[in-house]
Amino acid sequence: MGQQQLLLIVLGVIIVGIAVVAGILIFKQQSIENKRDIVTNEAHNIATLAIQYYKKAKLFGGGQYNYAGWDVPNDLKTTHNGSYTATVTPPDKVEIIGIGNELVSGSDSIKVKVTVIGTQIQTEILN
Repeated sequence: MGQQQLLLIVLGVIIVGIAVVAGILIFKQQSIENKRDIVTNEAHNIATLAIQYYKKAKLFGGGQYNYAGWDVPNDLKTTHNGSYTATVTPPDKVEIIGIGNELVSGSDSIKVKVTVIGTQIQTEILN
């Protein structure tokens, strides 16, 4: 083989290696974004359960326009995607923190905060 052919083979191997590394990095980033979307969606679902409690009359097991006494349902506190906790500030505010089980970098996990004030939902991506 000639020197030019060996140079082309080495160059081809380097290009393929760079493409593989780039593909792995893109896949990891997409996986993190996907998990963040899932955690956000689950936190929103929990927020809608809080709003249902808020609007429901006390006679039917609700809060009658008060979040006092509401908590994340036990079967939703921990899911396959993360764990969720709620901080209730009566009468009309709930903060739901969702911590995903996907690591963003090092030991930092995905973290989402959903705030419910009355019947309004606000989302904040913490990590």
